Amino acid sequence: MSWAAPDELLLSTSLATYLDKKLLVLLRDGRKLLGLLRSFDQFANVVLEGACERVIVGDLYCDVPLGLYVIRGENVVLIGELDLGKEELPPHMICVSEADIRKAQKAERDASDLKGMMRKRMEFLDFD
Repeated sequence: MSWAAPDELLLSTSLATYLDKKLLVLLRDGRKLLGLLRSFDQFANVVLEGACERVIVGDLYCDVPLGLYVIRGENVVLIGELDLGKEELPPHMICVSEADIRKAQKAERDASDLKGMMRKRMEFLDFD
């Protein structure tokens, strides 16, 4: 077994460049987490400090605080650094409370369930 030289080690662990920086982590289930990267390992397991989940429904959004958060690497789809000098969201987005965003999520789910139910009821009609 050979050991990597220090310069090779930094190239193989590119997450090291993101330590102590604010990141956006996209998970397999579609959640978006923001926080400071405090630690990681070779499996891309990461520890975020001051983490929050950004929930977006239409033009509404809410950052739900999570605190110190450990993310298993197999759930990570994308990790990216946030540019603190730029706005994170478009100006038309409206920040709402956690309760309001949960209501909006429920309304969105109910609307999509209704569409699916109507499609199922109408599938006996062949419009093609």
